[in-house]
Formats: sequence, structure tokens, C-alpha cells
Amino acid sequence: MCLPQKKWGFLLLLWQLNRTWVFQKHGVSLQPQTMLLDEGHERLYVGAKNALFSLSLDQVNTHHAEIQWASTEYQVEECLMKGREKQECANYIKVLQQYNQTHLLACGTGAFNPICAAVRVGHTCFNHIKRNCCYFFNSTVVTLCLSMCTLGGELYIGLYTDYWENDGALCRLNNQTYTRTERNDRSQLNEPKFVGSAVIPDNDDRGDDKVYFFFTEREMDAEGVTKAVYSRIGRVCANDQGGQRMLVNRWTSFLKTRLICSVAGPNGIDTHFDELEDVFVLNNKDEKNPEVFCLFSTTSTVFKGYAVCVYHMDDIRAAFNGPFAFRERPEHHWTPYEDRVPYPRPGSCASKVNGGGFSSSKEFPDEVLRFLRSHPVMYNPVLPQHHRPVLLQTEPGRRKLTQIAVDRVQAQDGHYHVLYIGTDDNIVTVCITLLILISLQINSNGPHFFGSQQQLYVGSEVGLAQVRLHQCDLYGSECADCCLARDPYCAWDGITCSRYYPAGVYPSRSRRFRRQDVRHGNAVQLCNGLQIDAKDRLVYGVESNSTLLECVPRSLQAKVLWFFQKGGENHQVQGDERVVVTSHGLLFLRVRGSDAGVYVCQTVEHGYVHTLLRITLHVLRGEKVESAIHMVNDGDGAKAAALCHSSMGPPPRPSISPKSLAPSLASGSHSRLWYKEFLQLIGYGDAQKVEEYCERVWCSDKKRKKTKKKYVPLAGEKRMKGKGGENSHRAPRHTLDT
Repeated sequence: MCLPQKKWGFLLLLWQLNRTWVFQKHGVSLQPQTMLLDEGHERLYVGAKNALFSLSLDQVNTHHAEIQWASTEYQVEECLMKGREKQECANYIKVLQQYNQTHLLACGTGAFNPICAAVRVGHTCFNHIKRNCCYFFNSTVVTLCLSMCTLGGELYIGLYTDYWENDGALCRLNNQTYTRTERNDRSQLNEPKFVGSAVIPDNDDRGDDKVYFFFTEREMDAEGVTKAVYSRIGRVCANDQGGQRMLVNRWTSFLKTRLICSVAGPNGIDTHFDELEDVFVLNNKDEKNPEVFCLFSTTSTVFKGYAVCVYHMDDIRAAFNGPFAFRERPEHHWTPYEDRVPYPRPGSCASKVNGGGFSSSKEFPDEVLRFLRSHPVMYNPVLPQHHRPVLLQTEPGRRKLTQIAVDRVQAQDGHYHVLYIGTDDNIVTVCITLLILISLQINSNGPHFFGSQQQLYVGSEVGLAQVRLHQCDLYGSECADCCLARDPYCAWDGITCSRYYPAGVYPSRSRRFRRQDVRHGNAVQLCNGLQIDAKDRLVYGVESNSTLLECVPRSLQAKVLWFFQKGGENHQVQGDERVVVTSHGLLFLRVRGSDAGVYVCQTVEHGYVHTLLRITLHVLRGEKVESAIHMVNDGDGAKAAALCHSSMGPPPRPSISPKSLAPSLASGSHSRLWYKEFLQLIGYGDAQKVEEYCERVWCSDKKRKKTKKKYVPLAGEKRMKGKGGENSHRAPRHTLDT
């Protein structure tokens, strides 16, 4: 399950830390779903409106190349005559795939007249030769929102071939021919939504390679009343050439089965996540057995939830090698087919592994092709690892999850999968199983992303951001904060939280003081004797005004406890209608004089108790402060002139009228602040505290504005002497300290 997450606007912070690079092109709309990583040439290719970009993997905002590829005037005029808007009649690059070592295959909408091109790529060249490289694209391919992959210069693609999106097809395209699913065959594809595809070999025989497609489709339920949505995985043989007499230019190996991602309910009925949102195939050293991560959502209009399930290739292959599904009518239940299955087994490839009796799919007997046409569905579904999701979000009102990318990370206590999940409101959440590490605020619309070489590339229509996967600086320098973060990218090195390097990567680095425990986060044992004393802070509040005692832990999983010290004992603050415990600290809606005292902010996580802050709260009597201000406003205006002679900002809450805070301006200067004289005249007992409070809150507004452009000396550097003395170069205080 996914623990409660917190929205952190980290992108600006990471940019300031030189951890983020952003590529933007003024007036150009990028196509974030069209990104291709070329690690061989160290380039990232991004499709756009009327353009194609080549970016550097090292820093996306430097050394970029560009190809302008707009629709012709004739194409635009023809598009407008069809009733389309001018914005729709541009050439949006929707397909980018590796064609070979020197060229890319790029396809654009071409003002609703799609066209493809071979793009020459390299370290120093980036140009294109326009040509209609796919016969199939001579038809009207309107929807290029699809799943696709390439193998041997051929494009495997899922798309709709007609204007009204009635004919969905899984195709293989090349220069000479094309192969596709049957047209208007609802048993093969029924209102599909294509999500992803991948070429995954079964064994060392290249003739037995399979292409897997991930999609959702609608199907009549057993009662034949409504159409249910099912997530599917389909596959074809990469060397499928179609049939000789039957299934000409059609797949002779297409099969599909259901992907199951569900959780058991309290009443014994499983809750299914049937809408497939995104898929990520995580490759490892064994190319035949990658891990498949799928992001699902529910189809219910009442309950909305999301889940991530992981599938192993052994389970996927077992489902396709199992029994075929059979039913006499659409309203009947599926049952396993128990009659004789022809040879060679329908769905198998013409390869040496399968006996070598057939050199091509064109040699398959008609009996095999008839069986395949009438039995495209497998009876056994594919179940996820451990029969449950690795991540679950079921809380109502939460953001929508749309994208997923996964990185496999080696830590001190094993390997972990780090999930990067994009949402519809510009958030990228970084998770490991049962744990959210951080959430990055991305100022974009609908992120599309993938990771490579310890870098995360996040794209949107307005730009593309490159973020380092390891953000250890965010956890600070304390051992406990670093260990409790449970970030597999980071470890405490004896001084601060820094990037974790596996043994042998940097032998010269001393691992003597390294502390990391991703699985348990046992800071009690790892950081014993390494605790840092809590910080002390002084906060002022005015009676009947709101006051915030800010205390935010670095860990998202830490529980924050507040204590009030009274009589030498700590009394826990529970909160009520006047005092609210928030995620940012302890909020007094109306502070009272009895609230003055020392407050202790503690965090508890995995048995580790850490005192973050001791805050001393001074409560100033509101009527005395207000009367003092009114006395000055009613008196001689000359006394109001002082160093703080600008109009002042309001106090935390307007129990004191903001208009009454602006003293009269007069000629002359005084060496003392305007409120010091009358505080002594009225004999106010807390004069010193009010003076400090006013100096912090009211009279520092103009100084803060001035010092934004001034040079602030570093610690230990000698300050200049002048008329203003030491305070004239003081770094501006933040009003939250009040």
C-alpha cells in the first residue's frame, strides 16, 4: 500500500542546487509521449509540433539540434477543407523508433495525411530524407496515439486506421508489406485502447522471438447486458508472414489473455483494477526475462483507485502455453477447450525450437489457421507477482496516476525497485514498495518520463526537465534523517547524506562510516551516539492573533508529536478547535497569554525518537500593543519619523488595523525606532519584547526589500561599519519565525 504522500515543490530547489536542467523552445509545443532514448549516440530525441529535436543526454539544455518538418500549404488547405481547425492541421510527430544504427523512423500526422521519414542520426549529424516508407500509411491514419516497437527495421504498432476510430489493428509495417489483425473481427480486438508493446525473446532462437502488446478492450459479460473493460496482453511471432491461402497479410500467431490486478475484499469478493493506464518493461541481464510493471485504475464511477502490479515472463508464457478458451455464444461463460488441438500448436512460431518442420507461417496447415481464427483467447489469465499489487492507492479525492517508470537500484541490503509515478496534476512521486520517498513538483501538463544513467527525463508540451535520480542533499546532514529516508540511492557517509556507491565502484572511498538500511530504517541502531542536539527557536505572538510554530520533518513517514513543558514535565498537545496540529506545525488560531512557554517538537519513526525543535513562545498583550500604536498616531507626527519610516505591513492577523500601522511622515531623522519612546512613556512592562517583535514583523519589511539586491556577508566575514551600524547589513528575517 502507498503511505500518505506529501506534495513537495522540489523542482525549483533542485534547479537552484544545480540538479535540474530544463529544455524549452519558445512557441513550440512538444509531444511528450514521443521521446526516444539513444544511449549509443548519447542523445534524446523528442517529437514536437512541426519539428523534431535531438538533445544531449548529459544536459538537455545544451548542444541541441533541430529539424523543421511542417505540413505543406497544400496539406493545410486540404485539412481545413475537411472542417478541421488550423491548430489541428500542423504536423505533430507521433512516432519515433530506432530503425537501425544510423537512422530513426519518424512519423507525423501531416495535417491528417500521415507521412514517415528516415532520420539520419549520429554524434555530429541530424537530418532527414522524407519518404513514404510504409505502404500502410497511405491510408488515413488519424490516431497515432499508439503502442509501438521495432525489430530488424520493422515497426510493430497498435493504432486505429480509420477517421472515426472504428478499425483498431495490431500491425507490422515495412517497405514492402504489412501484416495486421483481422478487420472487423470483434473476437480479436473490440474497441481497443493501445498502451504499450515490447519485443521479448523466448530463447536463443531468434526465429522464436515474440512481440507483446498491452491494451484494454471491451467485452460482453456473461449476462450479455453490459460491456466490461478488460486489460489484455497479446502476442505475435516476430517472423509471422501471414498465411498462404487463409489469413493472407494477417497474423497467423495472434493470441491474447487477460491481465489480472486485484485485491481481496472483506466479503471474499476481489476488487479488480481493469483499466490499464501504462506499462514499463524493466530489462535486466537476462533479456529473456524482464519484469513487466503495469499501472491500473478501476473502471467504477463510484470507487476510483490505482494499483501497480508486477508480472514475470514465466507466468506470461505459462498462460499462453495453457488451454484455449471456448464459448458457444457471447453471453456464455468462458470454459477451457478440451477437444483436440491441431499441430503445430496454434500461436507457435515457425522456428527450429518448434521442430523445424515449417520454414514459414505460409506453410502452416489450414486447420491450424482456422483454429487460431476461432480461438484467439487463452483461458488462464496472467496473475501478478505474489497475487497482489506492489502499490495501491484507494483514497477518494487523490490525484490520478497516469505514467510509470522503474529503476532497479542496488543498496547495501539488496536490490530495490524504485517507481516513478506521474500524475495528472504535474507531480512525480518516487516510491519503493510500501514507501514513498519524495514527490517532485513538475510545472507541466501531464508528465511523460523515463530514466537512464541515474537521470530522470520528464516531458510535457511546454518543455522537458532532466533530474538526477539521487537527491541526497534533501535529507540533510544528520545520520538519522538519512537512514530514516530509506532511499536506496543515498547513505550517510560519516559527515552527510550522500550518494550510495556499491562496493567496487569507487574503491578509494571509505565505507567505514557508511550507514544505510532501506528495508527497516533502523536509525536507533545505526545512528546510536550520532544524534545532534535540538535547535532552539524564539517565536512571538500577539493575543487573539494566529501564530504558527513551524516544524516539518524531512521524512514523509515520521509521526510528529508536540509537547508543552510545564513544571519540569512534558505534556502532549492533543489539539482542539483553537489549537490545530497541522503537517507544517502547531497552529494557534487565537493565541492566549496562557499559551506562552516552551514547546517541543518530536518525531517518531521506527522506534526512533528525535527532538527537532524547542520553541519558546512569548505572547504579547494585544490591547497594549494596539493602544500604543493609536497613541502615536494621535500624537505629534514628528515623533513618528524614524529609521523605519516606510509604510509597514500588517501583523499576522488583523486584530490591529493595518491602516493604523502607517506612521505619519515628517522631515528630520531620529536615531531610535518610532515606537521606543512611547513604550517607555506608558510604562509598558514588556517593552523590550514588543520592541523585538515589532522589529521582526513590522519594521523589517522595507529592509527585506532593500537587502534582496544587496550583498549579504558570509559567516565570519567582516561587516562594514556605517550609519546603520550592524543592523544595516543584517540578512532579512523571515516572517515565519514570528
